[in-house]
Amino acid sequence: MDIAMAARRKGKRRKKEQAEYFFDYSLLFIVLFLLGFGLIMVYSASYYEAFSDYGDTTYYLTRQLAANILGLVAMIVVANIPYHFWERFAVLGYAVSVVLILLVMTPLGIEAGGARRWIGLPGIPFNLQPAEVAKLCMILFLSSLVCKMGKGVRTMKGFLIMVAVPMPIVVLVKEVTDNLSSAIIILGIALLMVFVASPDYKKFIIMGVIGVAAVAAILVIIINADTVEGFRSARILAWLDPESDALDKGFQPLQALYAIGSGGIWGKGLGRSIQKLNFLPEAQNDMIFSIICEELGLFGAIAIMLMFILLLWRMMIIANNALDLFGALLVVGVMGHIAIQVILNIAVVTSTVPNTGISLPFISYGGSSVMFLLIEIGLVLSVARRIQLKT
Repeated sequence: MDIAMAARRKGKRRKKEQAEYFFDYSLLFIVLFLLGFGLIMVYSASYYEAFSDYGDTTYYLTRQLAANILGLVAMIVVANIPYHFWERFAVLGYAVSVVLILLVMTPLGIEAGGARRWIGLPGIPFNLQPAEVAKLCMILFLSSLVCKMGKGVRTMKGFLIMVAVPMPIVVLVKEVTDNLSSAIIILGIALLMVFVASPDYKKFIIMGVIGVAAVAAILVIIINADTVEGFRSARILAWLDPESDALDKGFQPLQALYAIGSGGIWGKGLGRSIQKLNFLPEAQNDMIFSIICEELGLFGAIAIMLMFILLLWRMMIIANNALDLFGALLVVGVMGHIAIQVILNIAVVTSTVPNTGISLPFISYGGSSVMFLLIEIGLVLSVARRIQLKT
């Protein structure tokens, strides 16, 4: 009898330890696959430009590899820290985001490609983009705020507070760094988290109708205007008719469509893209999906989209099984960030929406982007590790 009781206690203890140290290896595998594939495509898309500009075909590859390694180390560290530890830094993170964005206007600000969106900090081997920090800190801050507000978030006052909180960051990112795409992503993350916390369909339907009406009104005004003012207006006109400005604003969208169309079903083969030979601007960054389509065809494009769908599906499972609301909201925020960015990037490359600079998560070249995306994945893995396994 004593032996049987001891065996049962040992079995329960073993189950408890198994639940406590659960790790989502499928999520990790998907992320590692995307990172590895991203390195291959960054090299393939950039080696010609890298040799032409820097005399080193691996210039972009080595920097992306360094950012991936740093990001993976940070991901492992974050994954092994209980996610509630970060809740106490939510307000601080919000404040740090504001400060970093404002630093872009100081001598620390760095301009590249005609945009001033980065800062150079001592000890960091790559330029830091404050907008990427703001995305992570916004997820953390809103998750904490919802938990503190409790049922109050479902009232109209609570709803307005949740919508108003991200607006200062959104406005700063848009005005200070002139980064409309990141501002849209931050706002989208906030709205998704508010919707999950307070699923009142009427409020969001009204907001959606107002948003669609505003976009339609802007398009009508731009189309009927006698003169084009601002580069974004020019981009919208180029989006509607890219061939009308084929040598300027319509050049990049047209080259991306040429790359996609020439790839066919199976593609030209890895490394055999023509558009990356100084025809397609930002081939290794915002437009890398078009190079994937050209070299790997429709098959490769669908395969990558399926990998992102699997990634989001794993996150949805983790969010549904999280131990508490804070953990679930953290995962929802990360899931929203990745989903919005993937959808917008593919939409821009295929000219479904007007052209705006936005990278493809884990695949496009960019140190800040991959670093903070991997930190977000670390938060998701931290939430997953606390899920109780059913036996």
